[in-house]
Amino acid sequence: MTFGALQGPEATTQRTQTMKLHFTKMQGLGNDFVVLDGVRQRIDLSPAQLRFLADRKFGIGCDQILLVEAAPRADVDFRYRIFNADGGEVEQCGNGARCFARFVVEQGLTDKREIRVETQRGTIVPRLEDDGRVCVDMGVPEFAPERIPFRGDAGRIVQTLDVDGEAVEITAVSMGNPHAVLRVDDINAAPVHELGPKIEHHPRFPARVNVGFLHVIDRHRAQLRVWERGAGETQACGTGACAAAVAAILQGWMHTPVTLDLPGGRLTIEWEGPGHSVIMTGPAMRVYEGQVRL
Repeated sequence: MTFGALQGPEATTQRTQTMKLHFTKMQGLGNDFVVLDGVRQRIDLSPAQLRFLADRKFGIGCDQILLVEAAPRADVDFRYRIFNADGGEVEQCGNGARCFARFVVEQGLTDKREIRVETQRGTIVPRLEDDGRVCVDMGVPEFAPERIPFRGDAGRIVQTLDVDGEAVEITAVSMGNPHAVLRVDDINAAPVHELGPKIEHHPRFPARVNVGFLHVIDRHRAQLRVWERGAGETQACGTGACAAAVAAILQGWMHTPVTLDLPGGRLTIEWEGPGHSVIMTGPAMRVYEGQVRL
């Protein structure tokens, strides 16, 4: 499958030369990615080119672009970078981590089942399971406001935001990227598209934030919808699921392991408490491969 050169409103500024890239389209619970092999081909894309790849009308279409690169040091196997549909680079992506692991194995870049990967915010360790799912050690969650980043009081689990004069209670946590989690009574009636963008751009989150709307069913089951910064509501958000599970366990609403149902499917999250890593398990699938001219 081959896609044409850069088109649309940004095409007029990008006509100087074209290059052909091989890509793989992948998805984890409907959270879809264009995955690029930066190990076997040189890749240096502009924000306009990234936006074109993500554009569902003019380009390939995806929530995020994943760039796989060679290991920068001896104690990791690869590095991977994550770009949102708006062309901005972000720190972490849980569904992307699972797709990354399946990609490097299926492409023959490694024969390991457990892979150490450098991201912008630290090392993660995805592992391919015998049942086809991918398990990822997502690292230890951060609560210190300066680590999220969030302008709030240290040591407080629940923070209150003023959103257009309305008090909204959230838990702020970093899973390598910033998250705000709030509890709702009805997942279908959750104000994702109303509150999501307002909290994403709230001045107390200087790097913007992903916003999770959590409906707790019982001690081990919940439903989740996530408004992702730079992408809007997606079918699933792996780091958002981790953050939601952490917030729920921390406040005594739920106990590990936690099963979360998102619009795109189900994730299992395990967390033993502060100081421990969050373990996420879920599917990752290759959809198709192709070439694109930029």
